[in-house]
Amino acid sequence: MTGERVFIALMLAPIFFFLFFFYGYPTLFNLFNSFTDLSLLGLKTGGAFVGLKNYAELLASRDFYRVLWNTLFWLTAVSVVLRLVLGLLLALLLNSATLRHYRLTTISRLLLLVPWATPPIVAVVVWRWLLDGRQGVINKSLQGIGLIDQPVAFLANVDTVWPAIVTIIVWNTLPLVTLTFLAGLQSVPPELHEAAEMDGAGALQRFFHVTLPHLMPTVVVMALLLVFWTFNNFVYVWLATGAGPGLFTNVLATEIYIKGFIDFELGFSSSVGMVMAAIMAVLGLIYFRFVALREFREIL
Repeated sequence: MTGERVFIALMLAPIFFFLFFFYGYPTLFNLFNSFTDLSLLGLKTGGAFVGLKNYAELLASRDFYRVLWNTLFWLTAVSVVLRLVLGLLLALLLNSATLRHYRLTTISRLLLLVPWATPPIVAVVVWRWLLDGRQGVINKSLQGIGLIDQPVAFLANVDTVWPAIVTIIVWNTLPLVTLTFLAGLQSVPPELHEAAEMDGAGALQRFFHVTLPHLMPTVVVMALLLVFWTFNNFVYVWLATGAGPGLFTNVLATEIYIKGFIDFELGFSSSVGMVMAAIMAVLGLIYFRFVALREFREIL
């Protein structure tokens, strides 16, 4: 047994070396920089050690809590919940007997893949054109049916900019959630539905007492993965609004970029990155507690 463990450790050693090289070292280097006043203009000379000054300024700033709210609520919570709900509804539709009856299952799934196959950069550019306040198709359509009198600058208005960004994120990433849930639905044993129907259970009762419990592990894993992928996302917000109007849609990822490469404050930017990494570590512990640890126990 000891020999097997040594052999396994030796086989895993190169993997852990590369993991440390690509993830551990940059993290430690960023942690060191967060305790300095390093500037982008003074990379050769380095930064002077300032201790916890960057973290104190960060936590004392009102802007930081607004950025944190934008990241946790708008960017992550709202978009994740919408994708989970809409993904489940779309998966139920794609798995329904109605689509199979009219032979629309294949074409529906192919159409669903279009947003997923679109690169995020292209998706944002297309949606910026659609949401444009002067030439956008959405504004023209809404004016044509009489819902609005004047064009709306969706990505420049504080009342509409976050719903617009969330719409772009949901549109581009919803197919992955839908297909994952669809695979989960198709793995539910038909015998369970047949038995529940014989016992007099209606469609809603079968969904809540048969389908949903069977699908919950998939929902939990997908929810946690969506949180990971969305929380540290930079592309959608920066390409859609540049963190604007003003800094209204600024999130942690764009804050790191702004402080580091626009304000040249690499030390302060590193402290923002470490706070972001700490939050991600907490999310990782949650994932380990509810998903990875359970699967590991099942293997054992």
